[in-house]
Amino acid sequence: MRFIDSIIEKAKSNYKKIVLPETEDERILKAASIISEKKIADIILVGNEQVIKNKADEIGIKLDAVKIIDPLNSDLLEEFVKSYTKKREKKGITENEARKILTEQYIFFGAMLVDKGLADGMVAGAVNSTGNTLKSIFHCVGAKEGTKTISSFFIMISSKKEYGEEGILFFADCAVVPNPTSEQLAEIAEATNDNFKIFLQKEPKVAFLSFSTKGSAETDETKEVIEAFNLLKSKRPDIVCDGEFQADAAIIPGVCQKKAPGSILQGKANVLIFPDLNSGNIGYKLVQRFGDAEAIGPILQGAKKPINDLSRGCDVEDIINVTAITSLQASGV
Repeated sequence: MRFIDSIIEKAKSNYKKIVLPETEDERILKAASIISEKKIADIILVGNEQVIKNKADEIGIKLDAVKIIDPLNSDLLEEFVKSYTKKREKKGITENEARKILTEQYIFFGAMLVDKGLADGMVAGAVNSTGNTLKSIFHCVGAKEGTKTISSFFIMISSKKEYGEEGILFFADCAVVPNPTSEQLAEIAEATNDNFKIFLQKEPKVAFLSFSTKGSAETDETKEVIEAFNLLKSKRPDIVCDGEFQADAAIIPGVCQKKAPGSILQGKANVLIFPDLNSGNIGYKLVQRFGDAEAIGPILQGAKKPINDLSRGCDVEDIINVTAITSLQASGV
Protein backbone atom coordinates (compact mmCIF):
# COMPACT_ATOMS: atom_id res chain seq x y z
CA MET A 1 0.00 0.00 0.00
CA ARG A 2 1.29 3.46 -0.89
CA PHE A 3 1.98 5.69 2.09
CA ILE A 4 -0.66 8.23 1.04
CA ASP A 5 -3.21 5.41 0.70
CA SER A 6 -2.52 4.40 4.30
CA ILE A 7 -3.17 8.01 5.35
CA ILE A 8 -6.48 8.02 3.48
CA GLU A 9 -7.51 4.81 5.25
CA LYS A 10 -6.60 6.31 8.64
CA ALA A 11 -8.58 9.44 7.77
CA LYS A 12 -11.64 7.29 7.05
CA SER A 13 -11.32 5.79 10.53
CA ASN A 14 -11.07 9.25 12.12
CA TYR A 15 -13.82 11.00 10.17
CA LYS A 16 -13.36 14.78 10.50
CA LYS A 17 -15.06 17.93 9.21
CA ILE A 18 -12.83 19.70 6.70
CA VAL A 19 -13.56 23.05 5.05
CA LEU A 20 -12.84 23.63 1.36
CA PRO A 21 -13.47 27.36 0.86
CA GLU A 22 -12.36 27.84 -2.76
CA THR A 23 -15.64 26.84 -4.34
CA GLU A 24 -15.11 28.97 -7.43
CA ASP A 25 -12.67 26.30 -8.64
CA GLU A 26 -14.11 23.14 -10.20
CA ARG A 27 -11.15 21.05 -8.96
CA ILE A 28 -12.33 21.74 -5.42
CA LEU A 29 -15.91 20.71 -6.23
CA LYS A 30 -14.74 17.50 -7.94
CA ALA A 31 -12.52 16.66 -4.97
CA ALA A 32 -15.34 17.42 -2.53
CA SER A 33 -17.61 15.01 -4.37
CA ILE A 34 -15.04 12.19 -4.30
CA ILE A 35 -14.02 12.79 -0.67
CA SER A 36 -17.66 12.72 0.39
CA GLU A 37 -18.49 9.66 -1.70
CA LYS A 38 -15.50 7.71 -0.35
CA LYS A 39 -16.17 8.94 3.21
CA ILE A 40 -12.65 10.26 3.68
CA ALA A 41 -13.91 13.39 5.46
CA ASP A 42 -17.10 15.33 6.10
CA ILE A 43 -16.79 18.28 3.71
CA ILE A 44 -18.02 21.84 4.24
CA LEU A 45 -18.01 24.13 1.20
CA VAL A 46 -18.15 27.91 1.58
CA GLY A 47 -19.93 30.00 -1.04
CA ASN A 48 -23.21 30.78 -2.77
CA GLU A 49 -25.21 27.55 -2.62
CA GLN A 50 -27.03 27.99 -5.91
CA VAL A 51 -23.87 28.95 -7.77
CA ILE A 52 -22.10 25.90 -6.36
CA LYS A 53 -24.95 23.55 -7.25
CA ASN A 54 -25.20 24.98 -10.77
CA LYS A 55 -21.45 24.48 -11.23
CA ALA A 56 -21.74 20.91 -9.94
CA ASP A 57 -24.50 20.19 -12.45
CA GLU A 58 -22.40 21.66 -15.28
CA ILE A 59 -19.44 19.39 -14.53
CA GLY A 60 -21.61 16.36 -13.77
CA ILE A 61 -20.89 15.72 -10.11
CA LYS A 62 -23.04 15.16 -7.02
CA LEU A 63 -22.70 17.11 -3.79
CA ASP A 64 -25.65 15.53 -1.99
CA ALA A 65 -23.73 14.74 1.22
CA VAL A 66 -21.72 17.96 1.26
CA LYS A 67 -22.69 20.87 3.52
CA ILE A 68 -22.66 24.32 1.90
CA ILE A 69 -22.47 27.52 3.95
CA ASP A 70 -23.07 30.89 2.29
CA PRO A 71 -21.48 33.59 4.48
CA LEU A 72 -23.97 36.22 3.28
CA ASN A 73 -26.93 34.14 4.45
CA SER A 74 -25.35 32.46 7.45
CA ASP A 75 -26.55 32.92 11.03
CA LEU A 76 -22.87 32.70 11.96
CA LEU A 77 -21.81 35.83 10.11
CA GLU A 78 -22.38 38.46 12.81
CA GLU A 79 -20.73 36.30 15.48
CA PHE A 80 -17.74 35.82 13.17
CA VAL A 81 -17.61 39.55 12.36
CA LYS A 82 -17.38 40.46 16.03
CA SER A 83 -14.81 37.77 16.74
CA TYR A 84 -12.64 38.65 13.73
CA THR A 85 -12.81 42.36 14.59
CA LYS A 86 -11.67 41.55 18.13
CA LYS A 87 -8.79 39.42 16.85
CA ARG A 88 -7.65 42.21 14.52
CA GLU A 89 -8.37 45.20 16.76
CA LYS A 90 -4.67 46.09 17.09
CA LYS A 91 -4.66 46.56 13.32
CA GLY A 92 -7.67 48.88 13.53
CA ILE A 93 -10.06 46.59 11.63
CA THR A 94 -13.67 47.79 11.82
CA GLU A 95 -16.73 45.57 11.82
CA ASN A 96 -17.63 46.73 8.32
CA GLU A 97 -14.15 45.81 7.09
CA ALA A 98 -14.37 42.44 8.85
CA ARG A 99 -17.77 41.75 7.27
CA LYS A 100 -16.38 42.56 3.83
CA ILE A 101 -13.40 40.24 4.34
CA LEU A 102 -15.53 37.35 5.64
CA THR A 103 -18.17 37.59 2.91
CA GLU A 104 -15.82 38.20 -0.02
CA GLN A 105 -12.78 36.10 0.91
CA TYR A 106 -14.19 32.71 1.76
CA ILE A 107 -10.85 31.44 3.07
CA PHE A 108 -11.23 33.68 6.13
CA PHE A 109 -14.82 32.58 6.78
CA GLY A 110 -13.58 28.99 6.48
CA ALA A 111 -10.79 29.65 8.97
CA MET A 112 -13.32 31.10 11.40
CA LEU A 113 -15.35 27.87 11.13
CA VAL A 114 -12.19 26.05 12.19
CA ASP A 115 -11.45 28.54 14.97
CA LYS A 116 -14.95 28.17 16.43
CA GLY A 117 -14.80 24.37 16.40
CA LEU A 118 -17.45 24.04 13.69
CA ALA A 119 -14.86 22.34 11.48
CA ASP A 120 -11.76 20.34 12.37
CA GLY A 121 -9.49 21.73 9.66
CA MET A 122 -9.28 23.50 6.33
CA VAL A 123 -7.54 23.01 2.99
CA ALA A 124 -6.93 25.99 0.68
CA GLY A 125 -4.39 27.24 -1.85
CA ALA A 126 -5.85 26.07 -5.16
CA VAL A 127 -6.85 29.70 -5.73
CA ASN A 128 -5.30 31.59 -2.83
CA SER A 129 -1.58 32.26 -2.45
CA THR A 130 0.42 30.60 0.30
CA GLY A 131 0.62 34.03 1.93
CA ASN A 132 -3.16 34.27 2.10
CA THR A 133 -3.46 30.75 3.51
CA LEU A 134 -0.95 31.65 6.23
CA LYS A 135 -2.84 34.87 6.93
CA SER A 136 -6.01 32.86 7.52
CA ILE A 137 -4.10 30.98 10.24
CA PHE A 138 -2.52 34.06 11.81
CA HIS A 139 -5.67 36.20 11.65
CA CYS A 140 -8.28 33.61 12.65
CA VAL A 141 -6.88 30.49 14.30
CA GLY A 142 -3.52 31.38 15.79
CA ALA A 143 -0.67 29.22 17.01
CA LYS A 144 -1.03 26.18 19.24
CA GLU A 145 -0.61 26.81 22.96
CA GLY A 146 3.05 26.66 23.91
CA THR A 147 4.34 27.66 20.47
CA LYS A 148 4.60 30.85 18.46
CA THR A 149 5.87 29.30 15.23
CA ILE A 150 3.85 28.23 12.20
CA SER A 151 6.14 26.06 10.11
CA SER A 152 6.01 23.12 7.71
CA PHE A 153 7.40 19.69 7.02
CA PHE A 154 7.79 17.38 4.05
CA ILE A 155 7.32 13.63 4.16
CA MET A 156 10.15 12.21 2.07
CA ILE A 157 9.67 8.64 0.85
CA SER A 158 12.72 6.87 -0.55
CA SER A 159 13.13 3.41 -2.02
CA LYS A 160 16.27 3.12 0.12
CA LYS A 161 14.78 1.43 3.15
CA GLU A 162 17.99 1.69 5.17
CA TYR A 163 17.36 5.40 5.78
CA GLY A 164 14.92 6.78 8.31
CA GLU A 165 11.86 4.69 9.07
CA GLU A 166 11.92 2.14 6.25
CA GLY A 167 12.82 4.89 3.78
CA ILE A 168 10.53 7.56 5.26
CA LEU A 169 11.97 10.75 6.74
CA PHE A 170 10.39 14.04 7.78
CA PHE A 171 12.22 17.23 6.71
CA ALA A 172 11.52 20.59 8.39
CA ASP A 173 11.23 23.49 7.83
CA CYS A 174 11.49 23.60 4.06
CA ALA A 175 8.80 26.14 3.14
CA VAL A 176 7.82 28.76 5.72
CA VAL A 177 10.37 30.20 8.20
CA PRO A 178 13.39 31.74 6.41
CA ASN A 179 15.84 32.28 9.25
CA PRO A 180 14.56 30.61 12.41
CA THR A 181 15.94 31.57 15.80
CA SER A 182 17.03 28.82 18.18
CA GLU A 183 13.61 29.08 19.88
CA GLN A 184 11.84 28.69 16.53
CA LEU A 185 14.05 25.75 15.56
CA ALA A 186 13.15 24.02 18.81
CA GLU A 187 9.44 24.62 18.16
CA ILE A 188 9.75 23.36 14.58
CA ALA A 189 11.46 20.21 15.85
CA GLU A 190 8.82 19.65 18.54
CA ALA A 191 5.93 20.00 16.09
CA THR A 192 7.60 17.74 13.50
CA ASN A 193 8.33 15.12 16.14
CA ASP A 194 4.67 15.07 17.16
CA ASN A 195 3.45 14.89 13.57
CA PHE A 196 5.80 11.98 12.85
CA LYS A 197 4.08 10.09 15.68
CA ILE A 198 0.64 10.91 14.29
CA PHE A 199 1.42 9.84 10.74
CA LEU A 200 3.65 6.81 11.30
CA GLN A 201 2.83 5.77 14.87
CA LYS A 202 6.55 5.06 15.32
CA GLU A 203 9.17 6.64 17.56
CA PRO A 204 10.65 9.82 16.05
CA LYS A 205 14.42 10.31 16.22
CA VAL A 206 15.17 13.99 15.68
CA ALA A 207 18.46 15.37 14.36
CA PHE A 208 19.29 19.09 14.32
CA LEU A 209 21.35 19.50 11.15
CA SER A 210 24.36 21.71 10.56
CA PHE A 211 27.66 21.72 8.65
CA SER A 212 29.26 20.59 11.91
CA THR A 213 28.96 17.46 14.03
CA LYS A 214 29.34 17.82 17.79
CA GLY A 215 31.69 20.78 17.77
CA SER A 216 33.77 19.99 14.66
CA ALA A 217 33.20 23.67 13.81
CA GLU A 218 32.20 26.55 16.05
CA THR A 219 30.36 29.52 14.59
CA ASP A 220 27.33 31.63 15.47
CA GLU A 221 25.28 29.36 13.20
CA THR A 222 26.33 26.13 14.92
CA LYS A 223 25.76 27.70 18.34
CA GLU A 224 22.19 28.53 17.27
CA VAL A 225 21.57 24.88 16.37
CA ILE A 226 23.07 23.62 19.63
CA GLU A 227 20.92 26.07 21.59
CA ALA A 228 17.82 24.81 19.75
CA PHE A 229 18.69 21.23 20.73
CA ASN A 230 19.19 22.24 24.36
CA LEU A 231 15.90 24.15 24.43
CA LEU A 232 13.95 21.20 23.06
CA LYS A 233 15.64 18.74 25.42
CA SER A 234 14.78 20.97 28.36
CA LYS A 235 11.15 21.45 27.32
CA ARG A 236 10.46 17.91 26.08
CA PRO A 237 12.84 15.37 27.65
CA ASP A 238 10.61 12.64 26.20
CA ILE A 239 11.78 13.46 22.65
CA VAL A 240 14.69 11.43 21.29
CA CYS A 241 16.91 14.09 19.72
CA ASP A 242 20.51 15.21 19.27
CA GLY A 243 22.52 17.92 17.58
CA GLU A 244 24.37 19.45 15.98
CA PHE A 245 24.84 16.90 13.18
CA GLN A 246 26.00 16.77 9.60
CA ALA A 247 23.42 14.99 7.50
CA ASP A 248 25.46 11.83 6.94
CA ALA A 249 26.19 11.44 10.65
CA ALA A 250 22.48 11.76 11.34
CA ILE A 251 21.30 8.99 9.01
CA ILE A 252 24.26 6.59 8.53
CA PRO A 253 25.19 4.49 11.58
CA GLY A 254 28.81 3.97 10.49
CA VAL A 255 29.43 7.70 10.08
CA CYS A 256 27.69 8.48 13.36
CA GLN A 257 29.87 5.93 15.14
CA LYS A 258 32.98 7.76 13.92
CA LYS A 259 31.79 11.35 14.44
CA ALA A 260 29.46 11.05 17.45
CA PRO A 261 29.90 7.58 18.98
CA GLY A 262 27.89 8.37 22.10
CA SER A 263 24.85 9.80 20.33
CA ILE A 264 21.41 8.51 21.23
CA LEU A 265 20.53 8.64 17.51
CA GLN A 266 23.17 6.08 16.44
CA GLY A 267 22.85 7.33 12.86
CA LYS A 268 19.17 6.38 12.68
CA ALA A 269 17.48 9.79 12.59
CA ASN A 270 14.11 9.89 10.83
CA VAL A 271 13.28 13.57 11.47
CA LEU A 272 15.75 16.09 10.05
CA ILE A 273 15.58 19.69 11.23
CA PHE A 274 17.35 22.08 8.87
CA PRO A 275 18.98 25.24 10.28
CA ASP A 276 17.29 27.57 7.79
CA LEU A 277 14.95 27.70 4.83
CA ASN A 278 17.78 27.84 2.29
CA SER A 279 19.24 24.51 3.37
CA GLY A 280 15.84 22.92 3.95
CA ASN A 281 14.37 23.81 0.58
CA ILE A 282 17.55 22.91 -1.31
CA GLY A 283 17.88 19.68 0.67
CA TYR A 284 14.42 18.33 0.01
CA LYS A 285 14.57 19.17 -3.70
CA LEU A 286 17.94 17.45 -4.11
CA VAL A 287 16.68 14.34 -2.35
CA GLN A 288 13.50 14.43 -4.44
CA ARG A 289 15.31 14.79 -7.76
CA PHE A 290 18.69 13.06 -7.35
CA GLY A 291 17.43 10.51 -4.84
CA ASP A 292 14.25 9.82 -6.79
CA ALA A 293 12.23 10.25 -3.60
CA GLU A 294 8.57 11.14 -3.31
CA ALA A 295 7.99 14.44 -1.50
CA ILE A 296 4.60 14.98 0.18
CA GLY A 297 4.09 18.55 1.36
CA PRO A 298 4.66 21.14 2.50
CA ILE A 299 2.33 20.25 5.36
CA LEU A 300 1.73 23.14 7.75
CA GLN A 301 2.10 22.74 11.50
CA GLY A 302 2.02 24.81 14.66
CA ALA A 303 -1.54 26.15 14.37
CA LYS A 304 -4.16 25.47 17.05
CA LYS A 305 -6.06 23.48 14.43
CA PRO A 306 -4.77 22.22 11.08
CA ILE A 307 -4.99 24.37 7.98
CA ASN A 308 -3.02 23.23 4.94
CA ASP A 309 -1.89 24.88 1.74
CA LEU A 310 -2.26 23.53 -1.78
CA SER A 311 -0.22 24.46 -4.81
CA ARG A 312 -2.20 26.55 -7.27
CA GLY A 313 -1.17 23.97 -9.85
CA CYS A 314 -2.71 21.14 -7.83
CA ASP A 315 -4.97 18.49 -9.31
CA VAL A 316 -8.00 16.77 -7.82
CA GLU A 317 -5.91 13.93 -6.39
CA ASP A 318 -3.67 16.45 -4.59
CA ILE A 319 -6.73 18.03 -2.96
CA ILE A 320 -8.02 14.63 -1.82
CA ASN A 321 -4.61 13.70 -0.39
CA VAL A 322 -4.11 16.96 1.48
CA THR A 323 -7.63 16.71 2.87
CA ALA A 324 -6.82 13.25 4.23
CA ILE A 325 -3.57 14.59 5.72
CA THR A 326 -5.42 17.48 7.36
CA SER A 327 -8.06 15.12 8.73
CA LEU A 328 -5.37 12.90 10.25
CA GLN A 329 -3.64 15.93 11.82
CA ALA A 330 -6.97 16.96 13.32
CA SER A 331 -7.44 13.51 14.83
CA GLY A 332 -4.09 13.70 16.61
CA VAL A 333 -3.79 9.91 16.59
